[in-house]
Amino acid sequence: MRKQQHLSRRDFIYGSAMGTGAAAALFDPALAAAQSVGVRRGDLPDLTVKEVKVYVTDVSNVHRLNTTETGELVSVVTSSGIEGIYSLGNRNHTDGWLEWAKAALVGKSVTDLLPTLASTSGMKGPGGFDSTPARRPGAAPPAGFGEAQRPGMGPAFGGAAVAGSGLQPHGGGAWPNYYTAAADVCLWDILGKAVNRPIYKILQGGTNTKDRVMAYASSNHLAAIEDYVPDVLKAKQLGYKGYKIHPGAGQHRDGPPIPTYMGHMEMIREIRKAVGDEFVLMHDPVQRYNRFEALTVGRLLDELDYLWFEDPIRTIDQEGLIELGRKLNLPLHVGEFLYSIADYAEYIKRDALGAVRLISDNVGAISGSMRVGLLADAHGLECAPHNWGNEFDMMVAFQLELALPNAYWFEMPHPVEYTDRAYLKNKFRIDADSYILAPTDPGLGLPIDRDALDKVTKQINR
Repeated sequence: MRKQQHLSRRDFIYGSAMGTGAAAALFDPALAAAQSVGVRRGDLPDLTVKEVKVYVTDVSNVHRLNTTETGELVSVVTSSGIEGIYSLGNRNHTDGWLEWAKAALVGKSVTDLLPTLASTSGMKGPGGFDSTPARRPGAAPPAGFGEAQRPGMGPAFGGAAVAGSGLQPHGGGAWPNYYTAAADVCLWDILGKAVNRPIYKILQGGTNTKDRVMAYASSNHLAAIEDYVPDVLKAKQLGYKGYKIHPGAGQHRDGPPIPTYMGHMEMIREIRKAVGDEFVLMHDPVQRYNRFEALTVGRLLDELDYLWFEDPIRTIDQEGLIELGRKLNLPLHVGEFLYSIADYAEYIKRDALGAVRLISDNVGAISGSMRVGLLADAHGLECAPHNWGNEFDMMVAFQLELALPNAYWFEMPHPVEYTDRAYLKNKFRIDADSYILAPTDPGLGLPIDRDALDKVTKQINR
């Protein structure tokens, strides 16, 4: 009698995965990219990182939606001459990226780096607010955190434990880590260029069938209540089918001060009246309200058929979000202030959000964002990346939205010209039906105008 062979769950999963090329690619971004164009992994060009550098550009004459934008463009170049570029410091200062990248990237292959660079689950903690931002190499660790396991790198690189707790981040690192996030985008840019395909076409677990995403105009924080109706009417005239309010101080240009949330409610009513019932509207006070104010404003949003209510109260107030979710009909978009995939799981499990928001740089860039987005999809929730900054930030979010099966809207800063950079050939603009069309250029989809870049580059650090 033949002896029955024991097959463990691990053996079954890996055996099943390796049984088909597509499934095997789930464990290997380079294999997925190669298979997308019908070649073997070994047929890819040499993707060993040969050089890293930083273009320091002049941003004195551009409108910076994020005041932290430094004008630095980080570059990763392979031995085969493929260059990946991303904007550094557009959301958070990342001093010493070049020194970190020389040690962490040079001499290693993109095919080896991509599966592990952003593989951490981050630190699970109350509201995600105990995550450890990466710091300049050699700087002292933040209070309450142990020293890194790798010399000269912050806890986000080495997986430092919370002092005295015995806990360590899963995967050996923590989010946010703006060093690895910038590198992750560059590596995906390189991999897409290596197979001549946009990034969204080679992202594992996603869909590559979309060719456009509907855009809505996302307002700036304007000075007065009276500024918003002209702003939304301008967006509607330009062809947008939706508009998101980022409310300001909620005050009139003239007259006595009024409670901020009451000024916002007046604005909410006036905007709905101005654009009509068929126009899509959203509201994002960026955690500005207390529970009472959020419930009062939320009920008005329900009454006026707004599509969603974003970050109504502090993200750390999980119980308040759960209560709001139970009492309101429209979904709560939450997640821009979460930094750990474990925290996203907790918020989803407890119904503390109705749709998952994310800032790509906070959650491991493209690699980490796909994990968060697919976690949301597994629970039947929409994923809505935060699109705000220059064209690099916008395109990262767009590649994710094209790949994710549960992303339906593209957030377009209004006016969109604020996102433009002269050295990038492609610009974000809607078509006649309010869609953004998928890029056809390979990698990140932002070909560089080298002459224009040379004109604004003050120096190149190597």
